[in-house]
Amino acid sequence: MERCTSGRFWDGRAQLEEIEADGSTGHFEGLTLFLYRPQAHQWAQYFTVSGAGVMNQPQIGEFKNGRGEFFDQESFNGRTILVRFVWSDITQYSHHVEQSFSDDGSRTWEPNFVATLTRSKE
Repeated sequence: MERCTSGRFWDGRAQLEEIEADGSTGHFEGLTLFLYRPQAHQWAQYFTVSGAGVMNQPQIGEFKNGRGEFFDQESFNGRTILVRFVWSDITQYSHHVEQSFSDDGSRTWEPNFVATLTRSKE
């Protein structure tokens, strides 16, 4: 079972996306909140999973030419790493997302989450 529901708020300055899917690691429920920062002309992307109860620190980025790139630093296995989240192939009914980690200052990226989400045309 896979489901992705999204909505726009505040004249497009906020967007909320709910994701529910079953995969190789079990059932997944996630929520992504985008908030536009008009002074910086950038977006903040917050994410949480159903069992966490809190949003993560935001990834900051922007959309250009049909592609969004967002970055932050996180702790992973005791090390500080860079995290990149890319939104691409964005259409009215679908988009591709990929999260990658880099522990060498962004010289190389290791994808750890890849999905193509399709919205029903109801």
